[in-house]
Amino acid sequence: MTSVSIRTVHDTAGFAAVADYFSDVWQTPRSAPPLLPETLNSLAHAGGAVHAAYDGERVVGGCVAVFGPPAARAAYSLLAAAGRGLGPRLKEAQRAWALGLGARTMRWTFDPLVGRNARFNLVKLGAEGTGYLVDFYGPMADGVNDGDESDRLEVTWDLTGTRRPSAGTTTDTTAAREAAPVTHPAPDGGSLARRDPGDRYVWCRVPQDIVALRATDAERALGWRRAVREVFTKAFAEGFTATDMSRDGWYTLTRREDAHMEEDAHMEEDTRMEEDTP
Repeated sequence: MTSVSIRTVHDTAGFAAVADYFSDVWQTPRSAPPLLPETLNSLAHAGGAVHAAYDGERVVGGCVAVFGPPAARAAYSLLAAAGRGLGPRLKEAQRAWALGLGARTMRWTFDPLVGRNARFNLVKLGAEGTGYLVDFYGPMADGVNDGDESDRLEVTWDLTGTRRPSAGTTTDTTAAREAAPVTHPAPDGGSLARRDPGDRYVWCRVPQDIVALRATDAERALGWRRAVREVFTKAFAEGFTATDMSRDGWYTLTRREDAHMEEDAHMEEDTRMEEDTP
């Protein structure tokens, strides 16, 4: 997709094309997209932004963002989806738009059981999981989420680049995780959660492909939902945030004061190395 361009959508035909794209991703009828074209038009008119990725004139990605309370200097991303490799470009377009209007952070939610999205948000972008929302949307009837409860992990993205993207799980952190005591069993009989004896980290595993599991065994998928919910809600209540996701499906949740210490170290590294940060 070398010819792909990212553009801000302003016209009714563009809003309709983005709504159709979202319908295809979330497997809903074109007549009932996650966001109607009229809604996209109204959000843009009210000061939000609809960005789309185009391969020629075909929409291959889209995202929608609005602003939160003025004093918070924060933007909120309502919906985003993109073809392979286009996610970072769309999020950077959102970031540039939000920074240009004075925002310093952006928040959004995603399904915590979708590990690939967790890796993109926490590792690629460097966002931090800052809240766990139980059954956030209530029952959902789209082809991706139907039959499950709609728990969501809220992430906060520092648009200024103060918090660097994660380097990803290393051999040392994997070894530390595997050495930590198991605190919860998983629905598949393996380990669901481990906790660092020093009480700085909690690790929690998610299934390899929750979307496929929902389609073949909805009861087991719901079991994963409720098991992960138990680990996350307890950890967040104790002051942990989600800071990393490994390639083999393990979240790292870091006690908040340790996360702040890591941010300070990254700030020093930025000054010393004089690197650009995504």
